[in-house]
Amino acid sequence: MTQKVLKVGSSAAVTISKKSLEELGLKIGDRVLVEIDKKRRKVSIEPAIKEVDKELLDWTKKFIERYRPALEALAKK
Repeated sequence: MTQKVLKVGSSAAVTISKKSLEELGLKIGDRVLVEIDKKRRKVSIEPAIKEVDKELLDWTKKFIERYRPALEALAKK
């Protein structure tokens, strides 16, 4: 699909069709991750992570508490 680059204030925008939004599970107002590949002249857009799994977050906090001295020592190397 070919789209046109539009001027929006002092920025630019490319529209995304309703069908494409639905396929990506996006809606107006959602946050997206935009990555630029200068070498290949490519722009990619994907849904941003909406929330972190609570179990993973709890595990990470416990891991950091338990291994803080070792992590800090590694950071100094």
